[in-house]
Amino acid sequence: MDLDAFVAEHQGEWRRLEQLSRRRRLNAREVDELVVLYQRAATHLSAVRTRMPDPSLQARLTRLVLTARGAVTGSEGFSWRSVQRFFVRDFPLVVYQARAWWIGSAVVSLLLAAVMGTLVVADPDIAAAFFDEKQIDQIVHQDFEGYYSEFFAPNFAASLWTHNAWLAAQCFAGGVLLLPVLYLLFTNAMNLGVMGGLMIGHGRADAFFGLITPHGLLELTSLFIAAGLGLRIGFAWIAPGPELSRGRAVARAARTGMVGALGLFAAFFVSALLEAFLTPSPMPYLLKDSLGAIVWLAFLAYVWTLGRRAQRLGLTGDIEN
Repeated sequence: MDLDAFVAEHQGEWRRLEQLSRRRRLNAREVDELVVLYQRAATHLSAVRTRMPDPSLQARLTRLVLTARGAVTGSEGFSWRSVQRFFVRDFPLVVYQARAWWIGSAVVSLLLAAVMGTLVVADPDIAAAFFDEKQIDQIVHQDFEGYYSEFFAPNFAASLWTHNAWLAAQCFAGGVLLLPVLYLLFTNAMNLGVMGGLMIGHGRADAFFGLITPHGLLELTSLFIAAGLGLRIGFAWIAPGPELSRGRAVARAARTGMVGALGLFAAFFVSALLEAFLTPSPMPYLLKDSLGAIVWLAFLAYVWTLGRRAQRLGLTGDIEN
């Protein structure tokens, strides 16, 4: 087969196929023409590959066939409707379905933090096991409060966002093993308890709760949700239920968990903005805490209301359904 003659013979068809593939709207006659030309171009590509391999022509026809295939089969692409569906239906449904896991994680973690804080307040020797007297004085009177205003706010927000998103990713990735998530929850509870015990024990309870509450309500809740989604993956391996195999149960929990993890990036973004801009602001503690509580309650209402409604509609949150 002569390559030049082959190209000259079919050049017009390829050019027409390229034109039709790029159009957003086609009438019925043009759609039929597109399908016919696409089938011919696919045949031409096969012939070139087997009978006269030419890298340049193969690349051209491959690109043309792929473009035409997309035009024939259609592609969903980006859609604001998909974004809306994700935040109105998919994300709140997944979080609502996993409520027992993240509420349980929150209760246990906060109880551990409260016990640790109480012990630190009651026995100064416990705090001495972590810090010396100079470090404790530095934390109580300077570092704890100064941490929130030490850095340029936009950079601080970006750092907090990526840090918390990384923690959520660790919870999700380590969920099937259970222990990494439990360890993360334990260390977070211990850190919170020690810091709270130090501040409260030295008469700085107002500063501790005044600075933790504006962002901490949403931030900790989001972390507990991430942990709950991860633990649910691990439990799906242990107890898959009567209807699914272990592999399928873990896969389904992982798919729905991924939906939750993606949505949490937005929640962590909001909490990072609160921590970088609201927490260090000169507003009174009561006002800052009230604003943080309003954002937190709005998030819970959003998850509970839309998630319960989606569940009543029979939706599953599984992206394969």
